[in-house]
Amino acid sequence: MERRDLALLGAGVVCFWLFALALGTAQGRGLHREQVRQTAGQQTVVQAAAAEAPRLALNCRAAILVEQHSGKVLYEMEADRQMPIASITKVMTLLLTFEAVQKGQLTMDTPVPVSEHAYHMGGSQIWLEPGEQFTLDEMIKAICVSSANDAAVAVAELVGGSEPGFVEQMNACAARLGMEHTTFRNACGLDTEGHLSTARDVAVMSCHILNTCPEVLHYTGIWTDSLRGGTTHLVNTNKLLRRYEGITGLKTGTTGGAGVCISASATRQGLSLVAVVLGAPSSKDRFDAATTLLDYGFGNYRAAPLPEMEQCPAQLPVKGSPRETMTLDYSALPESILLPKTDAGELTVQLQLPESLTAPVQKGQTLGRVQVLDPAGSTLLGEYEVYAAADAPKTDFGTALGMLWEALKG
Repeated sequence: MERRDLALLGAGVVCFWLFALALGTAQGRGLHREQVRQTAGQQTVVQAAAAEAPRLALNCRAAILVEQHSGKVLYEMEADRQMPIASITKVMTLLLTFEAVQKGQLTMDTPVPVSEHAYHMGGSQIWLEPGEQFTLDEMIKAICVSSANDAAVAVAELVGGSEPGFVEQMNACAARLGMEHTTFRNACGLDTEGHLSTARDVAVMSCHILNTCPEVLHYTGIWTDSLRGGTTHLVNTNKLLRRYEGITGLKTGTTGGAGVCISASATRQGLSLVAVVLGAPSSKDRFDAATTLLDYGFGNYRAAPLPEMEQCPAQLPVKGSPRETMTLDYSALPESILLPKTDAGELTVQLQLPESLTAPVQKGQTLGRVQVLDPAGSTLLGEYEVYAAADAPKTDFGTALGMLWEALKG
């Protein structure tokens, strides 16, 4: 009788547990759909932060100024006009190289061989000899500091197997980044028919490498260095490194077809900007135009830090899963928001989350969102998703029996 009573008791407990699980699941779905922690001030349109800009005096064919992390455009002039971009092309060469390092395909100590093809590159160079070898670190230094075409092609051959193969990767990456008006024909930027881009596309490429491969700044910020035991001297072609407060890089370029160009990055008080100048008639005009753009950005905008959120849970309870709580991932939130300096005061932050979650929940699933409003609390500046940091599988009948058995044994 004791075994029969125990079996009946166990069956009853299982039935009750499954009924409670079903009820909790239904209630959890209702909460997920209807309840949020804060709902006041919801808006559906995200408004750009850029204010109406005055006409700047820029002696160049095209230009653009963007905020690095958001990509918001603060000023533009002929930004979609296609033209050669000279050695700014090497930003894409560097991007693909750093990505290969991040994937473990190369290291900074990987030797880079010099082919006859790389040896015959014209323009700026470090006079590589066929059969000569440098480490990848040294080659990147030559590309970033001295804009060496021979080093760029040697690295392209290492990463892509050949320069044509690498160019295919360059164009595929451009398409992935949404650089709609860009076509690459070589890895170094020498004038070639059909090798074209725009100021806007250069800004997209520049922001992407700065945001995903910040190690590039270690190289673009070098003023002088040397190779071959000190016999080859490198001097940075970006003279803003000595002239402009907050400059961090990025890349210059000059050819007969492109004129004099620069993509310049700078940071002040948490605000990071990228200024692109294409087709200037002289080096002075290039640096003057970049300075004018950056001065305009830093003079009229600020990086407003996000305030700490009240009632910001690190976890939420999960119903219907062996995992009782779910850790929340707030990584999508930026550290700051771009604002005109005329908008004084602190930002307003509103958090929308359900009271609980219902299994199954997948890692990376959107669970809620954070809305960032201007200091007046009337304009939505940005909306950022909150994700699940792990999986929470749904409890099935077998799992329930296992849990019951463990409970009875205990």
